[in-house]
Amino acid sequence: MSSRPTLAAVAAHAGVSPSTASLAFADSPRVAPATRDRVLAAAAELGYAGPDPLAASLRRGRSGVIGAFIGERLLYAFRDPVALQLLDGISEVLGSHDVGLLLLAGDSGRPSTTQIARIPLDAAIFATCGLEDDPALDQLRARGVPVVAVEGPVVDGVVLVDIDDRRGTRDVARHLYDLGHRRVHLVAMPLRLDGTRGPVSAERRARAHYRDVRHRIEGVEDVFGPVPVYETPSNAVDEGCAAGRILLDVAADRRPTAIVAQSDILAAGVLQAAGELGLQVPHDLSVVGFDGADLPWLAPDRLTTVVQPSAEKGRAAAQAAMDLVAGAAPEDLMLPVTLRVGTTSGPVPSSDRSVRR
Repeated sequence: MSSRPTLAAVAAHAGVSPSTASLAFADSPRVAPATRDRVLAAAAELGYAGPDPLAASLRRGRSGVIGAFIGERLLYAFRDPVALQLLDGISEVLGSHDVGLLLLAGDSGRPSTTQIARIPLDAAIFATCGLEDDPALDQLRARGVPVVAVEGPVVDGVVLVDIDDRRGTRDVARHLYDLGHRRVHLVAMPLRLDGTRGPVSAERRARAHYRDVRHRIEGVEDVFGPVPVYETPSNAVDEGCAAGRILLDVAADRRPTAIVAQSDILAAGVLQAAGELGLQVPHDLSVVGFDGADLPWLAPDRLTTVVQPSAEKGRAAAQAAMDLVAGAAPEDLMLPVTLRVGTTSGPVPSSDRSVRR
């Protein structure tokens, strides 16, 4: 077999120096277009694909890759339209900088800390996780890898791109309160990724990991005071449906008149359970969510929800990461959320109006 062609062979074939050939492959303005064309033609003739990217990254001191950490398995992330919008926003900005995106899933799919210590990354984005005690965070910081956090972790030296989860949930809870609802239950996203499903005790709540989950509970309590909280093990429609069946398949005088779901995905599941049980929304039950996700299968219903700028959040996180790589010091950013009233919330059922305070 013939040996693989080298950059030096390409340079000799094109009649230029190896350094000029290297600049031609880097598309440097210091190389005349005609010379670049001659180098590329010589490379094509010899079957040379270009400089070794690993060697090039070692020379530059950069890998050209940003890592995005995902809290759950990629299966769940790709089923969640909000996570997809976030990742799309990240990839949009990184693509414009000619930088690659490496997805690092959570759960059992997450690389070990030993592997994370070896993965060449210019920066890392905690996209949908945000744990202050994540061992990956310690590894990255020990290596000096710049880190951007989307809604957490909140750690000194880590740039935070955030939304006001508590205020947004408070707004949608106030909407329900003004409609007369008092018997309200909350369907929560995982407080910790340990597979727990069911009512949340005070002890369990004290061990809640995720800031957005904590803040969305607090937003409801700002309006209603303590409310029953049912935790799901993952942000999935079937988990919202399972929670809805448990909360709604009870006597009418014990059934909540409104359910606040911490995501639109979970709210869609609750709506499915309500339909299976013969409940009319919003006549018998109001259901609200959080995210402003595109859920076309709910038509003609339009979910009452809190809309967050998911794609913009991703773009902001990616731009912050690129700024850190360039040596800048971007500031933390808080993005706005807005209440969108749809068709899934309405006045409290007439049989419950006597309990209004």
